[in-house]
Amino acid sequence: MSAARGQADESTGRQGAVRLLPSAVTVLAMCAGLSAVKFALDGRLGLSLAMIGAAAVFDALDGRIARMLDATSRMGAELDSLADAISFGVAPALVLYVTLLEGSSGGWVIALIYAVSIVLRLARFNTLLDDDSRPAFAGEYFVGVPAPAGALVTLLPLAAEEQWGNGWWSSYYVVATWVVLSALLIVSRIPTMAFKTVSVPPRMATLLLILVGLAGAALITFPFVLLMVLIVLYLLHIPFAVRSQRWVAARPETWEAKPAERRAVRRAMRKDRPARTGIARRRRPTRATASSARLRLRSPSARAADVPPRDEI
Repeated sequence: MSAARGQADESTGRQGAVRLLPSAVTVLAMCAGLSAVKFALDGRLGLSLAMIGAAAVFDALDGRIARMLDATSRMGAELDSLADAISFGVAPALVLYVTLLEGSSGGWVIALIYAVSIVLRLARFNTLLDDDSRPAFAGEYFVGVPAPAGALVTLLPLAAEEQWGNGWWSSYYVVATWVVLSALLIVSRIPTMAFKTVSVPPRMATLLLILVGLAGAALITFPFVLLMVLIVLYLLHIPFAVRSQRWVAARPETWEAKPAERRAVRRAMRKDRPARTGIARRRRPTRATASSARLRLRSPSARAADVPPRDEI
């Protein structure tokens, strides 16, 4: 009896330790974000950018680990929001303030604008989680740029300076304008893709693995170029995300469908569109034709057609 009780207690202890794993990853993300400030103060900007990137990776992992282990909790969600506010709000703002914003009073205002935008975005995200009236497809899109992506987008001028040195991209006014525009994207209602819902077709698996290998090689040899390319690609995807979200929102019959099924429907509609438009489309009358119609005039060819043949006269 005592042996069985001891095994049960041991099993319960292991489950408790496993349930703490997602929160431990969240704490690591927060530590990485704060370490970015330390490295920026030491003048090691490359390591500072690497710490923000590591915080983004940890932030992507903690939620997935929690769902895999069935270890989601209210405390974990609150801890994740606080860690995001520090790692992607406070830390990047301080890094920019002590580097490219030159520690000026105007630079501090710009840094505050960015930090406040991250906090507001996280608060809105938390309220949307409790909104049961949202359609089923809403989970496939973020409202605005998420905090980790927003932090990396905002730090683009810092990556450019580390790669190419001082230039117009690191001037005070360019950096201030870029930070403000990034803050507006973060708090906007522009839809962006939630890549956790994106599935890769089996036929694309080989290509994806090749791209991952190339990205790994670039991470070792040209890390800042890789970061800038990823940021540009992310910004370029926003118009496609807006178009995709509007297409789904206008078709309630597709709300419950899986993304793969929805893509199949869109491909089928694109294939059928030329035939339908070819039948429905009519030749638009020219201005001369419209004027002749109003004056009840006929073209010479039409008049010639009305004249009977000579042998019938």
